[in-house]
Amino acid sequence: MESRSSQPTNVIRFPGARSSASPRRDQKSLMDAVYAAGSLPVPADDRATKDMATRLNIFGFVVIDEVLSDGTARRLRPSEAFQASTLHPWRVSKPSSRYRIDDDWPETDQDLFAALLA
Repeated sequence: MESRSSQPTNVIRFPGARSSASPRRDQKSLMDAVYAAGSLPVPADDRATKDMATRLNIFGFVVIDEVLSDGTARRLRPSEAFQASTLHPWRVSKPSSRYRIDDDWPETDQDLFAALLA
């Protein structure tokens, strides 16, 4: 009888403890946190999370609202999110429907979703 542990393997375990997933660390964790909570606030100066949220926004997995100084929220188009500054915090939310494209968006932004329209 042969034991499984004696068989060769090509998996190498790195020493040390594994890091736990964090919504601020990778795109999948960020998307999971947003979908579980419904929305996630992002501080104005958190550029790393804003970059991840922007990539998810381009593909339609999340929507981004910029929270203005007076407390009102303004929905950002993918091109606006890509060029957004760190002046205002964001609220990253689960989209209300999948693959929704607004007719109000400029044609340059609609090109981002050309594969979805086909």
